[in-house]
Parts: sequence; structure tokens; C-alpha cells
Amino acid sequence: MELGAFSISLAVKDLNISKEFYEKLGFTVFAGDLKMNYLIMKNGNALVGLFQGMFPKNILTFNPGWDENAAALSSFTDVRKIQAHLKNKKLKLDQEADEKSTGPASIMLTDPDGNQILIDQHV
Repeated sequence: MELGAFSISLAVKDLNISKEFYEKLGFTVFAGDLKMNYLIMKNGNALVGLFQGMFPKNILTFNPGWDENAAALSSFTDVRKIQAHLKNKKLKLDQEADEKSTGPASIMLTDPDGNQILIDQHV
């Protein structure tokens, strides 16, 4: 089961300060908008999302259907198939996708240590 491109979404206190910090680590702005309170920073294949005031804690994010450049993949595991697999493994989902839908959808679950995992399909 392929989960798609991985990134970490960080809940930051000051977007500008975080942007400057990650730029010093070699990251560049890949997507997002300071005016919208979020930026996606990229360094090679590593993606770090910086989000100010959008959610209370950090989130591990996977994007089925995308590579690390947000380019659509010709073949990928649909989020609803991932959802069915996770439910079959008896994992509790905090948010589910409509199994009858197609296209963009997302699911969310929490690991044993309280870390949120978002599987967010945009295609």
C-alpha cells in the first residue's frame, strides 16, 4: 500500500520566523502564501509545511496521487482503498472519506502516542 508523498505539517507560532529558520537549513518556499498563514518549504525530496493558527499540533501528512513535487501520479492507491485497508487492520479513524465518492478526499487517524496522521488525496 503506497501512501503517497510525505510531509510534516508544523503548527508554528510565527510564520516569518519559521520561514527564515528553514531557509537557513536550505529549504525554499515551494507553495503557500504568507497572507494565508501557511507555506510549504522544500529541500530536495523533503517537504515541511508551516501553518500558523490553523491547527493545534503537528501532523504527519501523506498525499496519495502526488509525488514530492505535487505532480499527479499515473498510478496510486486511492485514499478510500487505504481507508478500507486500515479499517480491516482494526485501526480507528478519526475522520473518514465517503466510500462511495471518487477524487479528492481525506482520512485522519491518531497513532498510539497522540500524533495525528492525515492522508489527504488532492486528485
